[in-house]
Amino acid sequence: MHLIEVAFRGNRKDFFLWESDDPPPLKAAVIVDADRGEDLGIVHANGELAQKRNAGTPHGYGEAGTTKKARRLATPEEVQRAEEMRALNEDARRRAMERVKSNALVMKLSDAEWQWDRKKLTLYFTADKRVDFRTLVRELASMFRTRIELKQIGVRDEAKRLDGIGRCGRQYCSASWLPELRPVNLGVAKDQRLSLNPSQISGACGRLMCCLRYEHEFYVQSRKRFPKEGRIIKTKRGEEKVVSNDIFRERVVLRGEDGEVRTILLAELRAEADAVGAPLPVLAPAAPSPASDDTDDSDEIREGDEEEVVSDEVIVAVEHASSDVVESVAPPANAPSDARERRPNRRRGRRGGRRNRPGGRSQRDGSSDSSPPAQGGES
Repeated sequence: MHLIEVAFRGNRKDFFLWESDDPPPLKAAVIVDADRGEDLGIVHANGELAQKRNAGTPHGYGEAGTTKKARRLATPEEVQRAEEMRALNEDARRRAMERVKSNALVMKLSDAEWQWDRKKLTLYFTADKRVDFRTLVRELASMFRTRIELKQIGVRDEAKRLDGIGRCGRQYCSASWLPELRPVNLGVAKDQRLSLNPSQISGACGRLMCCLRYEHEFYVQSRKRFPKEGRIIKTKRGEEKVVSNDIFRERVVLRGEDGEVRTILLAELRAEADAVGAPLPVLAPAAPSPASDDTDDSDEIREGDEEEVVSDEVIVAVEHASSDVVESVAPPANAPSDARERRPNRRRGRRGGRRNRPGGRSQRDGSSDSSPPAQGGES
């Protein structure tokens, strides 16, 4: 069996097994096993590339492998049928959106996708809060006469699915090559000396641009080679203050005691500092730790947890976005037992405890109440 990666509509990809002597060629249309039916996709990777992507992508199965199988190559008639599905997908989204408005639900239907054999219709939506869509599911099931699946996605996943052109003039990184969507906070913009205006550093999804995260390590390591801004250093002209650093042109802007401002190359500045006997510290770039990318994720606004709702007619699965999953951390093994098992918080009353209550103790005269407990209560 050969492992192949198949791409579907909306930048959705999955891995399948191909039972044949030779794997299918790239960009070939294949019929694969789907949820209670068949689906049509395009071969995205095969051979060693598929094995590598299976081990390194979020949708891969790793060493466990997949049990899904690709059945055969699609015929031209089947490919034509899949092309005609695009108009049906948009029509299904519009009709479903009308039912959403009639039920006054606060949710946005981003996309609709028919399975190739039309045995299931998947609706992708975004919502800020929990939505009770059980009535909507029943109406959609009676309208389309098929299985309905509702999936909640984040705004980053919505941009990845719908695709588009970013403010840089190129295709969205999330839709073109970015393997995993991770949350981005405002700290990376501060480290890169960017404008903190959200409208200037946000993408089409309304969140901070994904490129800020995977470019952040370059800025951090590059700035370690420069003197800190605002620091007083000694040069051949005396003491000068570092005004700013240009990490791309390898230049440093200095201001002397007389107020004169000059721009000098970093290599020349180091030579001047060495000549006067006050060399600048040389910091070797440190290798990023495996957990360094996730240290600043706490500032990201995450969506609330959603639960899976199963109705009588259809199955409705609500999933999290890949960039908004919150993981729980277990306590260490050597932690004391009281740290693991904590008693529920008790609400303390006012000063005096059980004063003036049946069975309580009066603190004024020091006498105890020996009255029997109330009937029906526990002794």
